Amino acid sequence: MAPSRFKRLAIAAVCLALICLGVSGIAVNHSPARAQGETVFRLRIEETINPVKARVIARAVARAVAADAQLLVIELDTPGGLYGSTREIVETLLEAKAPVAVFVSPRGAQAGSAGTFITAAAHIAAMAPGSNIGAATPVSGSGEDIGETLASKVTNDAAALIRAIADERGRNADALEQTVRTAASYSAGEALESNIIDLIADDLPDLLTALDGRTVATAAGERTLQVADSDVREIKMQWRERFVEFISNPNIAFLLLSLGSIGLVFEMMTPGAIGPGVAGVICLGLGFLALGNLPFNWAGVAFIILAVALAALEILVSGFGALGIGAVVSLIVGGVLLFGSFGGGGGIPTNFPEVSVSLWVLGGVGGVLAVGVGYLAYEAIMSRVGGRRAATAGGGWADSDGRSAAGHLIGQTGVVTSALRPRGIVALGNETWSGISSDGMQVPIGRRVRVVGVDGLLLTVEVIGAWETVEGQE
Repeated sequence: MAPSRFKRLAIAAVCLALICLGVSGIAVNHSPARAQGETVFRLRIEETINPVKARVIARAVARAVAADAQLLVIELDTPGGLYGSTREIVETLLEAKAPVAVFVSPRGAQAGSAGTFITAAAHIAAMAPGSNIGAATPVSGSGEDIGETLASKVTNDAAALIRAIADERGRNADALEQTVRTAASYSAGEALESNIIDLIADDLPDLLTALDGRTVATAAGERTLQVADSDVREIKMQWRERFVEFISNPNIAFLLLSLGSIGLVFEMMTPGAIGPGVAGVICLGLGFLALGNLPFNWAGVAFIILAVALAALEILVSGFGALGIGAVVSLIVGGVLLFGSFGGGGGIPTNFPEVSVSLWVLGGVGGVLAVGVGYLAYEAIMSRVGGRRAATAGGGWADSDGRSAAGHLIGQTGVVTSALRPRGIVALGNETWSGISSDGMQVPIGRRVRVVGVDGLLLTVEVIGAWETVEGQE
């Protein structure tokens, strides 16, 4: 009793400690905000604009509003991103009740394409010396020019959006519209002279000094900024946001889909193994989560699903490699089409660079699948060759294709080489067959069984001997 009581007390102590940890986390997250005039929030946004970035900016704006912060500074350096995500960010900035400044920095940074819309939508637009803004002409998800009719529609929509932003923020609508229609780009000095931005600053302290005392109009009314000596608090991406953005890489998304599919195929090869199936489902779920943050093409997804179906058929009906070759080809084609603009694709991004699966990744995954298919084909061929030899030596109990005739298989005995759960692999002489237990119970490796039925290439077998002698059965 003493050891059991000690275990219960230890478990209770651990649970209590975890509860205290959770409560302390809540207390930290709900700590009182500093008084107005003491807080400036800073958020760094780099690389491509996607749904994750849109959620991060929305969270930062909400936090600034909740803390009644003097200012939220978004330091921006991006080549562009998804058009849908860009519109979400623009809506967030135009509706922001806390002052927001977008600062294109450091020196040499860019607010390309989608970044132009985001910078223009802020209450205050600033740039560092040596940075640039513009080139917002819409292109396809693969970075190519889009068709004339679709290009006209998308360009007109983007031009109307950026003019609306300019009118709302009092910026030069004509100059900003040219970034969409002619891919115009401006240096920091040219942008200031053209009234695209409000000021140029060397760094964040220089920016805060320049903004001190300035009045901005927010969705909640006018605010006079007092930021010269403010406490700057940084907002960072949360771990789950970083994780989602990490898997939202085209190569990783393709690997997750491929590994998930291969996991399901392995589960079919070894029924009841559970591990490959669970891993496969998890990988597929993460893969589709990643696709939600990328401009993917449904045609590519369809080819990947077809590859899984062909691989499964290769296992179930033993296509001697033909179905497996089709699976490999389908998987590679799916990888090529997954992030292309072929056949309509997904939404049109304003500029989402390098959205494609690496040929090295395609070759590696295709090679793994090809090796697996080759092994299955080899086993099937050797099995049939063994059947022909057995037929020649033993009086000819084989069909014309070398497979043992169904009538001669009934009553034959064999050994389980891959556990039946209830399906697995059974060896009959020199042949390997897919087998299933007649009563649905599991049969371990090494157990002798008798064939009681044949359905194509699937044998129905029963255990030879009493069930109570089978290890693991009750």
